[in-house]
Amino acid sequence: MAIIVQKYGGSSVADTDKVMAVARRVVDTVMEGYQVVVVVSAQGDTTDSLIQQARAISERPPKREMDMLLATGEQVSIALLAMAIDSLGQPVISLTGAQGGIMTDTQHMKARIREVDGARISAELRKGQVVIVAGFQGMTSTHDITTLGRGGSDTTAVAVAAALRADMCEIFTDVDGVYSADPRLVFDARRLNQVDYGEMLELASLGAMILQPRAVEVAAVYGVPIHVRSSFSRKPGTMIR
Repeated sequence: MAIIVQKYGGSSVADTDKVMAVARRVVDTVMEGYQVVVVVSAQGDTTDSLIQQARAISERPPKREMDMLLATGEQVSIALLAMAIDSLGQPVISLTGAQGGIMTDTQHMKARIREVDGARISAELRKGQVVIVAGFQGMTSTHDITTLGRGGSDTTAVAVAAALRADMCEIFTDVDGVYSADPRLVFDARRLNQVDYGEMLELASLGAMILQPRAVEVAAVYGVPIHVRSSFSRKPGTMIR
């Protein structure tokens, strides 16, 4: 059975109604005959709020402790989404980055994924479950929690897709694809039907907020096709190959 990895950003799960909408979309994908792995970011502005709280306590909080703090945002999201999917009658399990086999280097707050051991995820998929994995986080060889930097959930999703040899990695965001300019700022911005990895990496490196550059690099190395789509519509998005 084909595997699809779906990543939902913070705006896609910002409140209860949006969490339920994502849950229905995930279940619809299962009904289409796919095994589904979902990678989720922290809700809305949760990460910014946690950073503000930390800096109210300390001007220079230890990076290791920042990772301990920031990783909690994604754990809230995965638990709530798992409850929503379960309420629709679909078997589901949520996993932290560590439980999902995401191993990183030791650079706190900007770690890089070294390996994804997909054994646990694959085992849960074989049981017929949707597997929800916390984005943005992983674990070092000494079992310390790390985070991957801004946009790190994109990299999580692509790395998991590569490890599982998934047929597709869908990145759901608040715009319906990759545009020639930011459609929220430029009236006549044009949606691109397809972009190659090199073009997307250049766009990301120049500040396009669609994908983390590291995610594009991983996709290019492992040949992971990415479909950038809107969380709020069923319109076709942009294919990155």
